[in-house]
Amino acid sequence: MATSVQRSNKWLKWGVLGAGAAGGAAITVVMATSALAAFFARKVVTPEKTRQNDVSILAVIPDGPDLQVVLEATADTTIEGTYAIYFDGGRAHAVIGPILSYVPREGSITRAVLSVHGGDLRTATRGWWSGSVYAHPEELGLDWADVTLVLPDGEAPAWLVTAPDALPTWAIMVHGRGATRGEGLRAVPAAHRLGMNSLLISYRNDGDAPAAADGRYGLGVTEWADVEAAIGYAVANGAKNVVLFGFSMGGAICLQAADLARNRRHVLAMVLDAPVINWVNVLAHQAQMNRIPDYVGRYGQLMLSHPVGRRITGLAAPVNLKSMDWVSRAVELRTPTLILHSIDDDFVPYEPTAELAKRNPEMVTFEPFSKARHTKEWNVDSVRWENVVETWLRPRLGRYGLPRD
Repeated sequence: MATSVQRSNKWLKWGVLGAGAAGGAAITVVMATSALAAFFARKVVTPEKTRQNDVSILAVIPDGPDLQVVLEATADTTIEGTYAIYFDGGRAHAVIGPILSYVPREGSITRAVLSVHGGDLRTATRGWWSGSVYAHPEELGLDWADVTLVLPDGEAPAWLVTAPDALPTWAIMVHGRGATRGEGLRAVPAAHRLGMNSLLISYRNDGDAPAAADGRYGLGVTEWADVEAAIGYAVANGAKNVVLFGFSMGGAICLQAADLARNRRHVLAMVLDAPVINWVNVLAHQAQMNRIPDYVGRYGQLMLSHPVGRRITGLAAPVNLKSMDWVSRAVELRTPTLILHSIDDDFVPYEPTAELAKRNPEMVTFEPFSKARHTKEWNVDSVRWENVVETWLRPRLGRYGLPRD
């Protein structure tokens, strides 16, 4: 029969083993949390080299001299408006117009094809959906030229679309994360009618401009310096001031440029489409959308913003997320700003935009859209988008306008 000491030793042994197992499980959880947070943080700042062909092209139907296309029905392809589907590795695209028929039970939708550029849609089986209906300025039928910007990381290509008898105010188009300068082409017709030359820039890590040394997005903390160089180019070539147009992360970049650039006095106004007003809010939303626990998402944010996290994210320097929280910094925004943002944006929530406009109504005008999802406000209603932009900008432009003090 076991003695009391023997029984005590036996329970002590199992207790130690149990504690060891619990500790091992805790370590496993911590390691899994760290790995997921690290993956999330790296994903946010790492440029994607290729686009995913995530929309099936089921059939192309001749309609007299025109074409109709039958597409896989998705959350994007079933929204009315004008869009593009890129195929053949992005070397070609078709401009897609009105919905002609929609059969939910079959998961297909038929839409009109307005034009095809660079390839044969009839041979395509997959592609990606985009709001960039223009891939090149020649599709606009306006005068344009290739120009070169000297950025901190080297020379970068840009397009300059010129207006006849142009004002001394230029438009500078800043695209979003994962996009290219073609994203800003949709805003050029409105700028052109207002008499502005349009400079469509590339910036670090976008696949056209030279990559930064770390090859990572700075989410606006670093890219604003490329906009500063673009402002310098405009001023050196006759501009007295500029209007910054920013899309998504391009909006965050414009906000930083208007705040930090040495030549920021030349920024007359900003027009921002679905901009990132608060990265903490966006990252928390993205974590939730991807079913990442809230505490893991916060850990990922810490990796982005803490110096120690650089070894995990690959960033040359931590990203100061607080400096890009324009809700908290609302009173510091002193540049007149028009923001167009869809209330159902599933990538960059609109609530920070609405709150910024509420806190600083003197400087910020918020024009809400609906059913546009992310950065497709122009696509859903181009007439309204352009009218709003032109109506808001026209009284702020002047042939003899001077830069702000």
